[in-house]
Amino acid sequence: MWCRELAESHYENFHVATWFLPKALIPHFHAIYAYCRVSDDLGDEVGERDASLALLDWWGRELDACYEGRAQHPVFVALVETIRACSIPKEPFSDLLTAFRQDQTVTRYRTMQDVLGYCRYSANPVGRLVLYVCGYADEKRFKLSDATCSALQLANFWQDVRIDWTKDRVYIPQEDMQRFGACDQTIADGIATPEFKALLKHEVDFARSLFEEGLPLIGMVGSDLALDLDLFSRGGLAILRAIEQQDYDVLRARPSLSRSTKFALVLRAVSGKLLPSFRLRAHATGKTA
Repeated sequence: MWCRELAESHYENFHVATWFLPKALIPHFHAIYAYCRVSDDLGDEVGERDASLALLDWWGRELDACYEGRAQHPVFVALVETIRACSIPKEPFSDLLTAFRQDQTVTRYRTMQDVLGYCRYSANPVGRLVLYVCGYADEKRFKLSDATCSALQLANFWQDVRIDWTKDRVYIPQEDMQRFGACDQTIADGIATPEFKALLKHEVDFARSLFEEGLPLIGMVGSDLALDLDLFSRGGLAILRAIEQQDYDVLRARPSLSRSTKFALVLRAVSGKLLPSFRLRAHATGKTA
């Protein structure tokens, strides 16, 4: 109950995402979301680095206790059943803590490989947890999921350049910034120079290539999960288009999706869920549109 209330009160997209999943799996997603939410808050909402690191270490010990059969915190009490039912190893949960600790100590990344190394801990474990819950645990699907999750993370980074700057974080690779003639001061000034726009176009194109790399996963999972994957992939690609439509000027205003765009994405997903059953009924009765 506590995990469900946390998920549904903090994550506006949770209701949409879970429309398409079997109801029996929803409690597992509640438990996983609650773990991720609390972990993130310990990293980002405390406001003092040493205190955050200490709390994340405590949370890591609670995770250890969960896997040792000594769960006490409500999140881990709920998570025990999810871990057992879905055969989830500790690694994806502990990887997320690695990312939240890294946020406290690393504020710049030299190369894109360094950024993707961060995504390996911050984003990719979430996709793997979803696959575990839905009954998939093979490396081929994991690899495709990693591409999609890293792409989503990058799309958010390019969308939130100014917001991250207020936290003294720059996720655009320093190597790329130097190559295109931009620097931290460009972000601080809030002026999207031609050099900065060329840089963002390069990063947007790279993120799009990762989305394309991960798209085959949609055809390798059940229809319910496929609809979720389609929705989130299209949502990430829509963020990239929003950046393009602002001429790559993410310093003046944060690119965002309009209500109509969000509605269109959900409507497409809902239509995709209803259309196959309609076709099956039409086939059975011999009637076609």
